[in-house]
Amino acid sequence: MNLSSRAIAILLSLLVAGVLTTFAWLGPTLPFRQAFLTGGVTVAACFLLVYLSFEALIFQEINNIYAGLENIKRKEFRKLSNRFLFRPEPLKRIRDEILQMAERRQHEIDELKRLQVLRREFLADVSHELKTPIFAAQGFLHTVLDGDVDDEFLRQKFLKKAANSLDTLDALVQDLVTIAQLEKGVVRLRKQPFDLVLLIQEIFEQLELKAIQRQVTLELSLPKPTATNVVVLADRNRIRQVLVNLIDNAIKYGRESGHVIVSLMEGNKTVNIRVHDDGEGIAKQHQNRIFERFYRIDKSRSRDSGGSGLGLAISKHIVEAHKSTIRVRSEVGQGTTLEFKLTKPKSMAVELEHDQLQPS
Repeated sequence: MNLSSRAIAILLSLLVAGVLTTFAWLGPTLPFRQAFLTGGVTVAACFLLVYLSFEALIFQEINNIYAGLENIKRKEFRKLSNRFLFRPEPLKRIRDEILQMAERRQHEIDELKRLQVLRREFLADVSHELKTPIFAAQGFLHTVLDGDVDDEFLRQKFLKKAANSLDTLDALVQDLVTIAQLEKGVVRLRKQPFDLVLLIQEIFEQLELKAIQRQVTLELSLPKPTATNVVVLADRNRIRQVLVNLIDNAIKYGRESGHVIVSLMEGNKTVNIRVHDDGEGIAKQHQNRIFERFYRIDKSRSRDSGGSGLGLAISKHIVEAHKSTIRVRSEVGQGTTLEFKLTKPKSMAVELEHDQLQPS
């Protein structure tokens, strides 16, 4: 039986009152010995009542606290009721506070353990990514310095490969610096209105050679057939970096002789940007992790394709700095779509809203 402190107090009061009333009623007609015996019985009864009340009210709650702590050790958290701001049972309130505090601490410990695992994975990935171009450059340079290459053409070829490895190393370090600055929030965005259509056409020209090598067709889909420009308010250089990463990945990991489509869809206040490829797609278990630093679905294939493994992580931080979110939609065998939104300049949003209200 689980009684509240009020119920126990009322029950105790009624029982003590009943005992004392009975004693007072019977006391004057009893002899001394019987009166003494009755008093002893009354004391014993009161003692038992008080002891049992403490047992029920305090010791039982303490046992519940211990039981709750055992559940916490086993990570079996109980859902506690907080329907009333004030509760008359102080020990229950203490128990609830202890359980809630322990639950919060356990969640913090679990998060720290998760971050520790991610840190170890990150350090291992950084070590591997740095080691590859360093060892390559060392090998080529030491071969030239040791005089093992007498042919001037081969010497130049080895030096060029060493320079390419050092360029790869420099790009990796620059990406690490960029992502560290983005995470700290020290990078300031220079937002200004610019034309997305013109920017995407420039990126298509930049990546045209890669697309030709894989026989991939690049296509820009505009919100209206007659549209010539789509203006957004953002940091042009940073958004260029995002789109280069997304389109470059779509070319590399899409289907050979396939199709990459960049779609622009206008809303009242935002522009939705989608980059779609018709490649193998991404399985569900990988979709939440592709924006992690150095995460690769197929490590050997990804490294053969080049890249630092930081492109999507940097893109995610840049998009979030623009108060937006980059999303992935993919099915195995049906390609992948990455999308995010950018805001329009206020004047453009007002004009579009006004045009939509005009009668046709």
